[in-house]
Amino acid sequence: MKRIKPLLPAISIFCIALLVRIVYNLTVAGHYYPLSDSLGYQVRAFYMLDEHCYCGVPHLVTVVRAPLWPFLIAGLSLIVGRANIFDRLFLCCADAGTCVLIYLFARDLFNKHIGLIAGLIACIYPALYIYTGWMYTETLFTFLQTAICYCIFRIQRNEGTSRRLWILCGVLLGLLSLTRPNGILVIELVILWAAILIWRKRLPKRVLINVALTTLIACALIAPWTIRNYLVSQSFVPVAIGDGQVLIGAYNDKILTTKDYTGGWIRSGLVSQQGVKPLTTGSCQGYAACEVAIGNHETTVAIHWVKSHLNDIPLLMVYHLRNFFTPYTAEADMPLNRFPNGRSSKIVLDMSETFPIPIFLLAALGLVVTLRRYWRELFFVYLVLLSTLGEIQVFYGNARFRSPIEPILILLTAGALWWLTQTAPGTLRWKLSQRSQQLTITRKSD
Repeated sequence: MKRIKPLLPAISIFCIALLVRIVYNLTVAGHYYPLSDSLGYQVRAFYMLDEHCYCGVPHLVTVVRAPLWPFLIAGLSLIVGRANIFDRLFLCCADAGTCVLIYLFARDLFNKHIGLIAGLIACIYPALYIYTGWMYTETLFTFLQTAICYCIFRIQRNEGTSRRLWILCGVLLGLLSLTRPNGILVIELVILWAAILIWRKRLPKRVLINVALTTLIACALIAPWTIRNYLVSQSFVPVAIGDGQVLIGAYNDKILTTKDYTGGWIRSGLVSQQGVKPLTTGSCQGYAACEVAIGNHETTVAIHWVKSHLNDIPLLMVYHLRNFFTPYTAEADMPLNRFPNGRSSKIVLDMSETFPIPIFLLAALGLVVTLRRYWRELFFVYLVLLSTLGEIQVFYGNARFRSPIEPILILLTAGALWWLTQTAPGTLRWKLSQRSQQLTITRKSD
């Protein structure tokens, strides 16, 4: 019992979070079935089981979409069956794990009381759990990135001496990259984080060996898929292609002139390609090679549009930020939008449109008030925030692109609550107490 007692808060957070997510999936998403991107992930999983082929269409291997989520769906299908509810329950468990990580991070950074509050906020925060009923990669990516942030925090706390944490970090980085191609950027952030802290003498130089070990482990996990991609496409594709389709959909006339698309994304088939030589795929050596050629062509079209609309780019950047910080943006395949008439859907939609606003405000306050005291512990978190903001500026803004940093926003919210309610040095009450004592001493001296 003594061993279990310290774990009770984390277990309680996990159970509450899991219950909220299961209720959401059985009510709002009770009749959900995959469409759009989620169908693409499921199709790849079933083709692996039925045809032993990572394919988007029968017998044609593909390099579109990262493999980890389809592999997990395939594994779950073998164990418990092909009903998508099992995939969504897996995401519920992953997201409940994210809530536990938020609790642990806030507890270790501030104190147990603030950690519990942060964990409970995460349990009921709709911007986290709405993605568990969607079968996209948002929930899995968010869990892995949050685990990496907490792992880096623990590494820094013990000055980089724990080899196990470095190994775990490498595994998490590899899995993150196999979930979404932009996960590779987080590997670069880890290297940058270590280099800056070593330069600032906040970490010993021997940490470089462990950084190299972590990077090698991550690359070792990614490498087999990169080799496979080269064999099927004859091109260097580390994880998956897709940037071209995103860029051509984010940089075109419609996203500036059409009200519903401003600063967003539109399917490439609806985009004009004037001024760029049409692509001919007759010379492609295989389906995957054609996918790469089409992706490169779409990137060329997008770059051409940017060069011819340089005066519009600042306004487009503003649109990207506006969309990114919009509390909730509708998605075609989202259960909230597919089943909007249910009472539970209306309640969750209202929560999704209101809850993020106080979180944004408190997170902004938390960022300011914790900067001086906790910047070293949160430095990697700052890098992740800046990287995410940079990505949405390059691509496009959307509320779901905010999902990987929602745990960070909750952590910063916890920082604001710590500053407002606690009496530790650096908090508001501590400062008021110090000022009161100074005034008392001044009056007595007079």
